[in-house]
Amino acid sequence: MINWARTLAAIVAVWAGSAAAKATTPIETPWFQKKVATGKLPPVAARLPQSPRIIRLESPGVHGGTMRIVFGRSKDTRIVVVYGYARLMTYDKSFNLQPDILANVEVKEGRVFTLRLRKGHRWSDGTPFTTEDFRYWWDDVANHKKLSPLGPPKQMVVAGEPANFKVIDTHTIQFSWSTPNPHFLPALAASTPLYIYRPAHYMKKFHADYAASVKLEAMVKKSGRQNWAALHNKLDNQYKNDNPDLPTLQPWVLRTKPPSQRFIFERNPYFHRVDQNGRQLPYIDEIAMSVAAAGVIPLKTGAGESDLQARGIAFSNYTFLKEAEKRENFRVKLWQTAKGAHLALFPNMNAKDEIWRTLMRNVQFRRALSLAINRHEINQVIYYGLAIEGQNTVLPESPLHKTFYQNAWAQFDLKQSNAILDGLGLTKRDSRGVRLLPDGRPMEIIVETAGEDTEQTDVLELIHDSWLAAGIKLFTRPSQREVFRNRIFAGETLVSIWSGHEFGIPNANTIPQEFAPTNQLQLQWPKWGQYFQTRSRAGEQPSDPFALELLRLSRSWAYARSTPKRRSIWHRMLKINADQVYSIGLVGAVPQPIVINSDLRNVPEKGIFNWNPGAHFGVYMPDTFWFDNPERRRGPR
Repeated sequence: MINWARTLAAIVAVWAGSAAAKATTPIETPWFQKKVATGKLPPVAARLPQSPRIIRLESPGVHGGTMRIVFGRSKDTRIVVVYGYARLMTYDKSFNLQPDILANVEVKEGRVFTLRLRKGHRWSDGTPFTTEDFRYWWDDVANHKKLSPLGPPKQMVVAGEPANFKVIDTHTIQFSWSTPNPHFLPALAASTPLYIYRPAHYMKKFHADYAASVKLEAMVKKSGRQNWAALHNKLDNQYKNDNPDLPTLQPWVLRTKPPSQRFIFERNPYFHRVDQNGRQLPYIDEIAMSVAAAGVIPLKTGAGESDLQARGIAFSNYTFLKEAEKRENFRVKLWQTAKGAHLALFPNMNAKDEIWRTLMRNVQFRRALSLAINRHEINQVIYYGLAIEGQNTVLPESPLHKTFYQNAWAQFDLKQSNAILDGLGLTKRDSRGVRLLPDGRPMEIIVETAGEDTEQTDVLELIHDSWLAAGIKLFTRPSQREVFRNRIFAGETLVSIWSGHEFGIPNANTIPQEFAPTNQLQLQWPKWGQYFQTRSRAGEQPSDPFALELLRLSRSWAYARSTPKRRSIWHRMLKINADQVYSIGLVGAVPQPIVINSDLRNVPEKGIFNWNPGAHFGVYMPDTFWFDNPERRRGPR
């Protein structure tokens, strides 16, 4: 065992004297004092990188306490990775990219990326974090046929060319391409990030190229997995955060093995951020995540059982929570949301049913569906008039916003909707007044939901009445999220309801791939998105000429060297989406209730609640949140 007492003075001198680190001598965390005193853990100065990331706060805090949160599923352990938001690169509160885990990054010509690590940075188990962790991922995971049969992730391939990877030294690596790769750094900063590194010292134990075959075979047999690759991929889940043994770089480390109804996440002794006073972050020692049925989350929150809650809470819960605020020790805030639409309908252009697929691919039919929706009624009845009515596009806060994009085919006009449907030859009706399909079936559309709240169902009830006036009968089918998505992917679903484009306040230099068929999770064209996502290995090649133009424009944006050129491409893509109505936006900018314990500090009064970019609370750095009530800052259990 290293004699930390003997070397502590030298370590402190290096840490405090670093040109990049202007903080005072680091302050030991009370949570770890006993382990440091007994030699089980090195002192804080030795646990931090030589140049930690210093977070300067208006209200620096103190250590201690357990923050309670409530989520709907055991797999939501991943949300702590989202909220922790430790990434190679991160977005700041203004959605500008900056290094985080990385000490710095140098970019040349948009195609050569030199990444430098923080010297002395360690994984949560104390093992050094070095370029070997990147080499292992690139050579032994991303380019290993059994672990990655499709090859490296799409963000690492430009125009069919995989990255050229180079290890320069223990703390410097380089990825380069012959043409620019504007997707690379944003992918590193995403809520669901591109992990281009692995804890190599841990994962090698489960890799056939490194582990003893007899020992590895025994582990595979014990795990019940088919082979070593399946075991490796199961344990290699930094984002899913379901393996307590997997070392991490996040502020909190999972300590509870799934499945469970309550998960504990404990502070990472080697986390790389500190405040200006030398206190290692996070301030909060533990996160306790309780699992509850989705419908119970607002009730538990209203009873004061959560210290920071937004997921599982809808705008419809706001009145109830404001009433509970008078009795419980929390405050309720409304944050802005940044999705292109709070809710949108997605006609499935990859529907399996040939007659329905033909209709869904007809822009006139999609326009008729949109015109038969009374958005003003939805806004007034469900959202008290606080939402924006219109299509799934960029919000007014975006410099790319145009009124046309928001209003295209979004006015409530039953006369025009009926005329369009008549013009498509859908003139025959049954005794209920429901139009008949060309094969004689009634035009009954089942709109499928993920069944996670009643808000979507309430909105669909209003659409039901106006669609019926256009001769279309609407039914609603809820299901679990995985089933919901799989049915859409398989073409079983005709229309689904979900939130719109993830980021509704882009600028010209924001990647526009959400507005082109680039991902299977785009519910209007899942097979087309899968075709792009897998580089034509799966899915279906788009046949719609405007969808193909969107893909071409998306590629052109990636090669464009000037902001004006990128802005021009953005506007062409937005115009196509507005005119073609690939998704049918309903309302946008619906405020998100945020419930915050009254003792919890550094949570903004106003914020933007968005998944990507933003990581919900992530850009506001929950590792800097702290309890100013001494009763909430108790030491280790």
